[in-house]
Amino acid sequence: MTTTVSPPLPQAQIWTWQGYQIEYACLTRTGSGIPLVLVHGFGASWGHWRRLMPYLVQDHPVYALDLLGFGGSEKPRLAYRTDLWQKQVAAFCQEVVGSPSVLVGNSLGGYVALSVAATHPQAVSGLVLLNSAGSFLQPQGRSWARQILGGLLRQPLCSSLLFLYLRQPQVIRRILSRVYVNQAAVTPELVELIHRPSRDPGARHVFISLLQGQQQGRPVGDLLQTLSCPLLLLWGERDPWCDARQRSQLYHQNYGQITEHFLPSGHCPHDDTPELVAPPLLHWLATHPRFRDPC
Repeated sequence: MTTTVSPPLPQAQIWTWQGYQIEYACLTRTGSGIPLVLVHGFGASWGHWRRLMPYLVQDHPVYALDLLGFGGSEKPRLAYRTDLWQKQVAAFCQEVVGSPSVLVGNSLGGYVALSVAATHPQAVSGLVLLNSAGSFLQPQGRSWARQILGGLLRQPLCSSLLFLYLRQPQVIRRILSRVYVNQAAVTPELVELIHRPSRDPGARHVFISLLQGQQQGRPVGDLLQTLSCPLLLLWGERDPWCDARQRSQLYHQNYGQITEHFLPSGHCPHDDTPELVAPPLLHWLATHPRFRDPC
């Protein structure tokens, strides 16, 4: 098996939002089409898109940002909720990009992107979800076992020990190896990309806040029923964390403007197999009437 070589990372930039420093990157070419804004998943950062960005910039300006609490962005002591990131991404489209954008989100970032598209339609022209997170059900009462486990994890000592365990490079590598199909993509560079931000002050608080479920937002079905833009679903159907075919049916039950592709990839198709993600994404952007004729 050959080793996957990633292109050099673009230069990081800083955007100040509500007094917090947010790290992002941008690749552009003169005369490009509609802008794309890439939103990473849990524990990741804008660098997680580094292997897909060179494919996309051939036709579009490409932006990727770190959600507050992740990557190179600040990690203040806040209650980390979906509506916080929703406001952040919507403001980024308006203040940094300066025009309606196509949001591309993976995992937690997919749920955030969907939330932005549903609540800030003026900022979003289209939506691309790659193995998106989010529940289709209203929050239910937890079982006694989950209540006990949740109570333990809310204890500072237990949550701190779990955080210290999960951020170890060897543990990060094991988790990535389980959810990636292309094992050559699980490089030391990728492991360090996830491990480095976990050493920042405030990283433990962000983890505990998310662990306690404070990011819970509206059910996916509710968001889809208020959506008004085209939706592309790109599924890594070998994802052990997500039954892609089953979730696909739920999306179709709640929304009509869907284009969809199933790929032999894992939970993070954009980094696992970017060469398979780019063609259907670019074709959708090039052929959908919404993007050919925005008026």
